Amino acid sequence: MKWLSGLTGASLLILLLYHNLEQCATLLLEVFGFSRADRFGEALYFFAYEVPKVLLLLTVVVFVMGVVHTFISAERTRAMLSGRRIGAGNVMAATLGIVTPFCSCSAVPLFIGFLQAGVPLGVTFSFLISAPMINEVALALLFEMFGWKVALLYTVMGLAVAIAAGLVIGKLNMENYLEEWVQTLQKSVVSSAGEGGETMSVQQRIQEGTAHVRDIVGKVWLYIVIGVGLGAGIHGYVPENFMASLMGKSVWWSVPVAVLIGVPMYSNAAGILPVVEALIGKGAAIGTVMAFMMSVIALSAPEMIILRKVLKPQLIGVFAGIVAAGIMLVGFVFNLVL
Repeated sequence: MKWLSGLTGASLLILLLYHNLEQCATLLLEVFGFSRADRFGEALYFFAYEVPKVLLLLTVVVFVMGVVHTFISAERTRAMLSGRRIGAGNVMAATLGIVTPFCSCSAVPLFIGFLQAGVPLGVTFSFLISAPMINEVALALLFEMFGWKVALLYTVMGLAVAIAAGLVIGKLNMENYLEEWVQTLQKSVVSSAGEGGETMSVQQRIQEGTAHVRDIVGKVWLYIVIGVGLGAGIHGYVPENFMASLMGKSVWWSVPVAVLIGVPMYSNAAGILPVVEALIGKGAAIGTVMAFMMSVIALSAPEMIILRKVLKPQLIGVFAGIVAAGIMLVGFVFNLVL
């Protein structure tokens, strides 16, 4: 079977490359005559090491989740959430957000489809908050960069934000702040990815995983390069004392400022995590940086623009305010316990 030999060969090649990244980055410095003792050399080493590392991790995680997603359809997700009691529905929706293949670009059809399937407004928001913020790529990279404690605390706190925000929005009874055309829509416009997954062969599932890699990695690789480049600049040139004074634990206002800075930005977990790693390496408090990361990927300006198609400004404002408050709480908790 050609597909099996190809998969085996690709896996071995990725494993070989990953375990030799440090040597390759060091060799690159030697070839160009740079040393990690100077700032540019350290920045170049960071860039040469982090770009392939993030891309390799992203490829593996996206491929695996692409295969997993052949078992999960939008229709099945909506069916699981429909009719659930408030509270239990929020927990299930937030948990599903971690493993389902939806991101902020899918917000409009998913939002409409969930509501048309009878999913309560607050439960829907729990899903939409969790999906981009606690995705599989973010968790895999956090685990690799900072260890299981950080990844676990990020997951628990992210789920708490998604569940609590959904509960609050549900209690506010803001269904009237959906756009009128959404309120009167009779038919769902959700397109179901992965329908019929039960009848797919192993080869077809692997092909879906490969297509997932081409689609997602092909879209985000430039963000990764830009993010790592920014991280390399911070890593090589920004003084540690400056970062500690701006984003250290002793600076109480650093968490709110980090959230305000992050909201207008747009990136994904793979693109922003190298920046996070560089900031922490320069003395920034981990909670402050995590709050910055969460605001970038969960409250980005493009997502707000997309949601404006179905939500009135009042509901967008409530949604952004509640999530921002939750993210700030996460930042303070991280700074307190780590």
